[in-house]
Amino acid sequence: MGQLLRDRAAAPELATDPRFAGNANRVAERDALRQLIVDAFAALTAPQVLDRLESAKIANARVNTMHDVWEHPQLAARGRWREVGTSAGPVPALLPPGSWDVEPRMDPVPALGEHTEAVLVELGYDAPEIHALRTAGAI
Repeated sequence: MGQLLRDRAAAPELATDPRFAGNANRVAERDALRQLIVDAFAALTAPQVLDRLESAKIANARVNTMHDVWEHPQLAARGRWREVGTSAGPVPALLPPGSWDVEPRMDPVPALGEHTEAVLVELGYDAPEIHALRTAGAI
């Protein structure tokens, strides 16, 4: 943090500010520190922020939008996308993380209520109880 403020911020005196010397002090001054960070980065683009964090050797990661995830070249290069069926037609689906000897199942997305009766039977409901739930509008 000190290096980032010393090298890049308009207020280099913050690098030696005793309020932020050591983690305990930074935690105690969390609100003030957060506001200083927000103010320092507010006018910057995401690439500029990443550049500053990288040059200061501060661990960071960008948060992707859903569009960024769908278009991410690494996911495409590693073949992580599959297509699954839905009642509205096929949609892209990302494989679960990890590696396997056998590819994980990517079953269709169930329609609303498609498995309700089977789940209720598995939970111990009998046919008359399920009928009563349907009649009452509970399912």
